[in-house]
Amino acid sequence: VQLQASGGGLVQAGGSLRLSCTASGSTSSIKAVGWFRQPPGKGREYVASVRWDSGSGYYAASVKGRFTVSVDNAKNTVYLQMNGLKPEDTAVYQCASDHGGEHYDYWGLGTLVTVSS
Repeated sequence: VQLQASGGGLVQAGGSLRLSCTASGSTSSIKAVGWFRQPPGKGREYVASVRWDSGSGYYAASVKGRFTVSVDNAKNTVYLQMNGLKPEDTAVYQCASDHGGEHYDYWGLGTLVTVSS
């Protein structure tokens, strides 16, 4: 499975961005897709995830109520709609696919989100 994340950019605080993660290859084995981020100088953290079959979304407390994760199975694409962005949301965002194991199995390259104050 290959994952391609896109949609990052520069936005002012309070603004919105939508990230996309498109999967290719053996997508039938995907159980869920997660979004993670790594702020400058910090470790990677979980942001949100979505079940591939049901579309059920799960969120970190820091983004709940501001971010919405969704899946379009026809396009093999997961979206992360980010509203009310804050400077602390600045990070490289990556998506990863879960195929039923204990860990996320495949990771895409990141896309940079920069939120200015």
